[in-house]
Amino acid sequence: MNDRPIADYALLSDCHTAALVSRHGSVDWLCMPHFDSRSVLGRILGPDAGHWHIRPAGPFTSTRRYLDRTMVLETTFRTPTGTITVTDALASGHSETGHDLGLHAPHLLLRVVHCTEGRVTLDVEFAPRPEYGLIKPRLTPVEGGLRCHGGPDTFGLCSPYPLEITDMARCTADLQAGQYAGFALQHVAAGGHPTLWPQQEILTHLKDTVAAWRAWSGHHQRYAGPWADLVDHSGRVLQSLSFQPTGAIVAAPTTSLPEEIGGVRNWDYRYSWVRDASFTLDALWVAACPYEAGQFFRWLAQAAAGDPDHHHDLQIMFGIRGERDLSERELPHLPGWRDSRPVRTGNGAWAQRQLDVYGELLAAFHKLREHLHDADEHSRTFLIGLADTAAVRWREKDQGIWEVRSEPQHFLYSKLMCWVALDRALDLAEELGARERTPHWRRARDEIRTAIEQEGWSERAGAYTQAFGSDTLDASALMVAIVGFEAADSPRMRATIDAVKTRLTGPNGMVYRYLATTDGLPGEEGTFLLCTCWLAQALALAGDIEEARTVFERVAGCMNDVGLLAEEVDPVTGELLGNFPQAFSHIGLVNAAWAIHQAQSRTA
Repeated sequence: MNDRPIADYALLSDCHTAALVSRHGSVDWLCMPHFDSRSVLGRILGPDAGHWHIRPAGPFTSTRRYLDRTMVLETTFRTPTGTITVTDALASGHSETGHDLGLHAPHLLLRVVHCTEGRVTLDVEFAPRPEYGLIKPRLTPVEGGLRCHGGPDTFGLCSPYPLEITDMARCTADLQAGQYAGFALQHVAAGGHPTLWPQQEILTHLKDTVAAWRAWSGHHQRYAGPWADLVDHSGRVLQSLSFQPTGAIVAAPTTSLPEEIGGVRNWDYRYSWVRDASFTLDALWVAACPYEAGQFFRWLAQAAAGDPDHHHDLQIMFGIRGERDLSERELPHLPGWRDSRPVRTGNGAWAQRQLDVYGELLAAFHKLREHLHDADEHSRTFLIGLADTAAVRWREKDQGIWEVRSEPQHFLYSKLMCWVALDRALDLAEELGARERTPHWRRARDEIRTAIEQEGWSERAGAYTQAFGSDTLDASALMVAIVGFEAADSPRMRATIDAVKTRLTGPNGMVYRYLATTDGLPGEEGTFLLCTCWLAQALALAGDIEEARTVFERVAGCMNDVGLLAEEVDPVTGELLGNFPQAFSHIGLVNAAWAIHQAQSRTA
């Protein structure tokens, strides 16, 4: 069983896929060539599912960091005899401008060792297990490394040292101060021949990747408010979750890291949720110029095509290439992280109705309009259709933002985001060429407002609640203020903010999504980082700046040593839980920092 904490891992990305590297130098998660490919290294979900470690052979201590303005990881290992650094990256390919980060990615994992002091004996162990650990591949030694055959893909491992091969490959070697050793793992399609790169070319690939990330950061990142380092870093994390070929954005690069240790709330997040991607673009408006937003909207309009008259709901999520059928299945041969079964691929939520997606998309387009230039006719038709559908379907029940697997309800958040869809569409009507629709949209928007004010407020709970007629508190009610439906310092919003602070907050000071256990699933979950960020944002909007800062710092304190956040936090131990790193959490951090910055500016 892999009991290494989720926070022990760091992220690598080439904007095609991602890897997780432990602080002990082991790559325990890698899907190639894409985020949703079957893993070749998957020890985070099972001890026999594949790993690749590079570290000192004897006792050591380690520290790590990302190189400045990059997602290139440097781990320093100190031993009694010397010190080495291991620099890890998924090669981005050469980039002149930074806008095309990952466009020419060679599907290459780089690991470069440098002895900086004394002498260190290096221990390397490469145990690939394709198909989520089902296959023990054939490892064939060749000059400069090995080739790995098994399943539909072929891999080549470059090594400067001879490898001892059994069902895995091993080597040890002594490095002295000033010496380098470059390793690289390349994926090619079945029948292809991976390149076994010479040492100098491995170093060149690494240099190009560092330069590409710095070019991207230099072209995109301009935030100058409080916590600028955290905001910029979160912007790079969010960019890491984008799929360069289409513009899709994944919710997280992992599957089945649980919301409760030993529990069953284990989901595959390697897909593009309309909601998460829209929120990501919204956050990148703060953390990085969202140059790629136009590509995302074109991709989504194409992925959602096929229902020009909007007789059906917009699907809430798609595969990263636009796939619609994301049927869920279990992998019984994998025990899961800390024995948290089942391990799942696919996600059954793809078939759910979630009416909030119309508002999130139109809100993102509205905020990014200056970066999107002129939307093409297909995109304009798509956006007009979103508003038209929201105007009609807002009265219907759905599964809501939290994707409950119980009966549908009239969720407050879903109604609210339909109001947002129409509110933003009315402001966009001129540039969408839809002025004739504005009377219809305005009537529907006003009807939703009346419904929310009359049915979304609970006198008994003293707050806006989870669903019409319900007394259940839900952190998503904070969005009533955040989206501009009602002022954050109004009596009702003040009461809702106070209710979340006093009745929906765990012993760690972090916010739960909700407390009811009627969501159709057994077990419990941790406190939710996004919801805690919403509280900080709402407090800032209400003028409670110092309290907002306190809540924000609480969230920032949950980051691991390289600035990454999971989805949730154990309310007692403070341990990170859930898929990792989680776009939602970094989105929340960026937006909360921006809200506090704006509130401070207003009082200056």
